[in-house]
Amino acid sequence: MKQADLHVHTNYSDSTFSPQEVVFHAKHRSLAAVAICDHDSIDGIQPSIDAGEKEGIEIIPGIELTVEKPDAEIHILGYFIGWKLDWFRDQLKKMQAGRVDRVYRIVEKLNKNGIDIRPEQVFALAGKGSVGRLHVAKVMLDMAQVATYNEAFSKYIGFRKPCYVPNIKFTPEEAIKFILSSGGVPVLAHPGLMGHDEYIKELVGYGLRGLEVYHTDHRPSVRKRYEEIAKELGLIMTGGSDCHGLGKGRILIGNVRVPYEVVDRLRDESKAIQK
Repeated sequence: MKQADLHVHTNYSDSTFSPQEVVFHAKHRSLAAVAICDHDSIDGIQPSIDAGEKEGIEIIPGIELTVEKPDAEIHILGYFIGWKLDWFRDQLKKMQAGRVDRVYRIVEKLNKNGIDIRPEQVFALAGKGSVGRLHVAKVMLDMAQVATYNEAFSKYIGFRKPCYVPNIKFTPEEAIKFILSSGGVPVLAHPGLMGHDEYIKELVGYGLRGLEVYHTDHRPSVRKRYEEIAKELGLIMTGGSDCHGLGKGRILIGNVRVPYEVVDRLRDESKAIQK
């Protein structure tokens, strides 16, 4: 049975894997398709498609956007997005510029809290990619300022922690409309990490079409709860590993996978949105 991992990052955002390495590991794990969902970036899609064509791996163009409520950080995935549209690319450039400014502000807060790192170290690590907090955490780890990635987030740079800085101002409604306007299918990423199920119906009201039921950090009981919510609200049930290469300490690609029919459902939904 053909299977897909619908949440994979490349080094065009905060993964350690190049598009070619993503495709290599996808083939090694017998996946038929992977969705490239970099943070605020579509630059890794074409290189992934090129590599995938050589190895027989289908690449689904996607993205991951981060938005906020006063008490929650919300991640919205977009599948089969119109990633070649000029206006779509222009908006992403603004988001990426905001990410650069955010790193300066995070590092400033870290310095005031006794963490000795520099913005230039973060940018050097990110390279050509869309810079993010995982890059900051990696520098903190490399500089022995923290012992683990989890410590970096839970103690310093996680949501509402002392050195946290909000991303570019983008509401949940705006993020969903942004994806829909490009012909993409908006899906709520890892709702178990969001921790506020009461917001799911609100997001559906904005046009949310799917729920990432299956995720590396979702225990069986959590998956069951979101299966029930997805059925109740008529949402497409998606899933993926959220692989960041070795950025989370181990290779996750293919550890969470869904039947290929989920890809077909997302594709059909995208076509319906574009009509």
